[in-house]
Amino acid sequence: MTSVGVCRRVSVKGRVWNVASKFRRAPLIPLFIISLFILTSIFPHFLTAYSPTEPSIEKRLLPPFWVKGGSLTYPLGTDPLGRDILTRIIYGARVSLAVSGMTIFFAGFFGVLVGLISGYSGGWLDSVLMRMVDATISLPTILLAIILVVILGGGLMNVVIAIAMLQWARYARVIRGEVLSLKQKEFIAQARIAGCSMFRILLVHLFPNVVNILVVLVTVEVGRIIIMEASLSFLGAGIPPPTPAWGYMVADGREYITTAWWVSLFPGMAIMLTVLSFNLFGDWLRDTLDPKLRQV
Repeated sequence: MTSVGVCRRVSVKGRVWNVASKFRRAPLIPLFIISLFILTSIFPHFLTAYSPTEPSIEKRLLPPFWVKGGSLTYPLGTDPLGRDILTRIIYGARVSLAVSGMTIFFAGFFGVLVGLISGYSGGWLDSVLMRMVDATISLPTILLAIILVVILGGGLMNVVIAIAMLQWARYARVIRGEVLSLKQKEFIAQARIAGCSMFRILLVHLFPNVVNILVVLVTVEVGRIIIMEASLSFLGAGIPPPTPAWGYMVADGREYITTAWWVSLFPGMAIMLTVLSFNLFGDWLRDTLDPKLRQV
């Protein structure tokens, strides 16, 4: 066997070992919770036979199965209208995933575009775009989101639009910082010398090099958007009832917090576990994808 073949074989084995070792250190519990969150959002009908919106007054405020008076028929109890809390949490995950996915798509697309153009162009255009970013980031997020939802009206798409109008600036700020560093590299200078257009440089040479940081940012932003959507629903400015939304479910149990604590507790736990899992997974992705942190 030639030395080239040996070196190639060793390098391939080394890459496989590095990838395997990275995933052995992956946060398994957060990954499990995230997978459960996504699966319940996509296939809620296979997990419960109850309706998330149909009331049943004779079964109102039944406790969880381990509390006296509860049963495994409604393992987490029922709400003030007799609806199964577990069923509403499962369907509420679909609402949170839909809001997060669409918000990240719209806010990420516009924010990445602004960040690429601003960082690469520089000059007065960079200054104007960054002042817009600074103005957006400085706004009180929840308060402005409530105002936007009130103006636009209730509904899932209006909540998505309101949150996306406030979140795009975070993508623009981070991507611009990466582009400012990348455009000083030799491969960008060679692309300019070769006569590549600005659009080609942004799309072919710069964008692939910011995908790593973009993946990490998206992972962290999912948790932030879930909290924003839950906050809007809690305050009555989010997804209108009877559509199950975690924030609205928490608010629905405020009057019963001393007598029927389960109405607010379990939706609140769903929010906490999902957001914490995405944040921990985002931290692991950052440490894995960032070469500097990987060496440390």
